[in-house]
Amino acid sequence: MALRRILLGLLLPVLVAGCGKSGASAGDSDFPVVRAQGAKETAPASLGFPVLATKNTTRVAGADPVADAAAVAQAVYPSVTPTQRPRAVTLVDGGDWRTALAASVLMAPPIRAPVLLGDGTSLPDAARNALKALAPAGSDQAGGAQLVRVGDVARPDGLKTTDLVGKDPFELARAIDAFQASARGASADAVMVVSADRPEFAMPAAAYAAKSGDPILFAHRDTLPAPTRTAIAAHQSPRIYVLGPSTVISPAVTRELRKLGTVVRIGAADPAGNAVAFARYVDSSFGWGVVDPGHGLVFANQARPADAAAAAALSASGTYGPLLLLDPAGGLPPSVGAYLLDIQPGYADDPTRGVYNHGWIVGDAKAATVAAQAQIDADLEIVPAKNALPSNP
Repeated sequence: MALRRILLGLLLPVLVAGCGKSGASAGDSDFPVVRAQGAKETAPASLGFPVLATKNTTRVAGADPVADAAAVAQAVYPSVTPTQRPRAVTLVDGGDWRTALAASVLMAPPIRAPVLLGDGTSLPDAARNALKALAPAGSDQAGGAQLVRVGDVARPDGLKTTDLVGKDPFELARAIDAFQASARGASADAVMVVSADRPEFAMPAAAYAAKSGDPILFAHRDTLPAPTRTAIAAHQSPRIYVLGPSTVISPAVTRELRKLGTVVRIGAADPAGNAVAFARYVDSSFGWGVVDPGHGLVFANQARPADAAAAAALSASGTYGPLLLLDPAGGLPPSVGAYLLDIQPGYADDPTRGVYNHGWIVGDAKAATVAAQAQIDADLEIVPAKNALPSNP
């Protein structure tokens, strides 16, 4: 019985992730019902299949990024035992997608703080309950803080906090970068510069920042904000990776960036293709380089940019993997489907001797349709080698 309670505790944060403000009701058919009886015709759907999970995918079924962040934090840190708790948690305003993306870097070593999302200066129930369940003990690298407050957000009682402040997302991104550098004892050798105006092109950076510790900084299409310039200068001639095409961050900006370090542009003309290009990219120690089977992948809707921050901890733990984007209607873009087939696992004789891909689907059925999840499941499936497409290293 004790084991059963533990397993239910691990499953519930992911399974019942409703709206961040009010949560799903017991009668909401979009969410699974724990302990559905097999005698009922609706038992498979009530338990959440195929919406919650398929054999190669798991869904974090939040109706908004606040709920998704709360569920992801508890999936990554089940907190059943003290060793499964994070040392610190990051709290950022879910309405400020720029700062939320930048804060994803705090999930990287040494702090390893998952992101929770607030609603301005209020703390939604989903975030409050997750923070209570996570019970962070305090991070030495964060000055003993249990909670890193980024910007003007709630201040929960009873927790030691470190506050990062700035008048706008550009200054907050600089403050986050400086804080991360101080925690790790050195600034990163690489930085990512993403669009401050086109979130769908910036989203994939959150997953990599959480995994690598390389910071996210922002530029407008034709101008480089002063806080971004100052932050990059503090890295002392880093490699600067610009994520997105020239229509998003122009050559005028890259010319300015070349005065601060070595500039490399990664990207494609559309958001989904841009995310795929970043997933494939590798340059020495920078980049995912996911061009073969055997990886974790995370999928989010490009119209919900804060979900990239909410999901970032999934890319920095477990099966580690890049963020890929669904279209605004929740469908699977052709470029993403082609990429999945390109890295589809295959086996010669025995599938148990192969490698496997797994996908995390972030958001409810409005953010990612069940049809898209079913197609992702099929494209991730290990198949006889004669049916698998060769990868392109």
